[in-house]
Amino acid sequence: MTHQIALAFEDGITRFVECAEDQTVADAAYQARINIPFDCRDGACGTCKSFCESGDYDEGEYIEDALSEDEAAEGYILTCQTKPYTDMVVQIATTSVLAKTGASTLIGTITELERLSESTVKFAVQIEDRETLNYLPGQYMNIAPPNSDFHRSYSFSSGPSEDIVTFLVKLTRGGLMSEYLTDTAKVGDRLNLTGPMGSFFLRDPLNPILLLAGGTGLAPITSILEKLSEDELLDVPVRLIYGATFDHDLVELEKLETFRNRLPDFDYFTVVSDPESNHERKGYVTQYMDTAEHLHNGEADVYLCGPPPMVEAVRTFLNDQENPPQNFYYEKFSSAAGTTGDSAVRADISTTEDSAEVTISAPGVETGQVHRLDESERAIFDARMALELGVVTLVTDILDAEDFVEFRRLADKANAFIEGEKVTDVAGYVEANNDYHEFLFRRSGNDAMLQAYSTLEVAKVMGRELEDAGFMHGDIAQEHHDLIDALEAKDFSRVREVLSAHNDHAVRTMDEAVAKKANA
Repeated sequence: MTHQIALAFEDGITRFVECAEDQTVADAAYQARINIPFDCRDGACGTCKSFCESGDYDEGEYIEDALSEDEAAEGYILTCQTKPYTDMVVQIATTSVLAKTGASTLIGTITELERLSESTVKFAVQIEDRETLNYLPGQYMNIAPPNSDFHRSYSFSSGPSEDIVTFLVKLTRGGLMSEYLTDTAKVGDRLNLTGPMGSFFLRDPLNPILLLAGGTGLAPITSILEKLSEDELLDVPVRLIYGATFDHDLVELEKLETFRNRLPDFDYFTVVSDPESNHERKGYVTQYMDTAEHLHNGEADVYLCGPPPMVEAVRTFLNDQENPPQNFYYEKFSSAAGTTGDSAVRADISTTEDSAEVTISAPGVETGQVHRLDESERAIFDARMALELGVVTLVTDILDAEDFVEFRRLADKANAFIEGEKVTDVAGYVEANNDYHEFLFRRSGNDAMLQAYSTLEVAKVMGRELEDAGFMHGDIAQEHHDLIDALEAKDFSRVREVLSAHNDHAVRTMDEAVAKKANA
């Protein structure tokens, strides 16, 4: 038996979904492609808390921190747990526009399950509606086995253009996913996959690239390599150092060999830290890093995914260099990645005279980006552009006619504070411009990338340096609309061109403002 659920949004829009009695309200909404607030799926985080105006229901199971007894008595529910007995009217704490945001929950079927070594399993998944999943090389999914009350976070090891997606899993004694993959899983099992998640991903390959992988941290690195191998214009050297604890932890070596022929300038080697190993390179990756070959005397972009001790050791090593890398991106997973409990995504920024580091923390996962501040404004705006180039890929198949109407409204609102080559009201412009630039991040549903953008504090920097009636590059207003036109036409070359020009013009605007103050 099914019941009709009326989802009443904050902007006055009501949408209706059909929900079976053995189905949660959240699942019914997602099946109807309505992305109501949602995260943990097991009544632990409270993200999906909503108010039921009418109807009877099974409230499901949850913890007190997610929904108190008083709230439940008043009529509040967790949509990820609630199943209807009757038709219901549910107030959703977001707008109808934002309800189309959020990470998608997809169904996939295991097509391959391979034990690569005593420590590593590889599995492949055929995702239903594969065309609806756009991800960036380096990102991850939250994956839940059938009929489970837990999920774990795993990075794609496949490239974004591949039909079948793959993942690498380090087996952990007593781990729920490890036990499932070794004892229960079989080809044909259906999985729930939510994502894509995370802000660790390949940026434009404009500088030499050093990839560092530790254990199954190889997964996002191979995804990056797959993407690079499709770039016909790639003209920078790519190097990989792959570290592991034991010899048997080294996997996918045959696949890595193929990149020697698939990339114009690629090389790699492996390192094993086990002192009992007979491996030719024993120790840690930092012992074998050459400042010229791998770091290009500070000009390389460095990408690292590995366990926390490896990430901290590399970070320390790079900071101690006379010329640290221009850009350093890292991600570290704990063994509890994706476990239930606090689901909040938190961001922080720390700066020194020489660098700025943005850190994004989610349960079991920490992502960071460190930028050298030779020119602080340029570094911040370049970081924003890199995030925007990434988020465009995520939203390309999400945006609809209503979105473009809203995006243009935001552009007009920002442009209302620009007259010719002057900004008339800095406070008004900064707020409106920030809303404009945040729009794609909010639509992507990737909270980590939104937090990464927000933590760059672009708005704060602009508000500090710009002055009323001060200079504003004359092309900026038009570029706000040019970007929207290019996105609507799905002309990604034009999108890239507009974002690059817009970034240059924003930096030039800031340079003028700083210079004017210096000469005042």
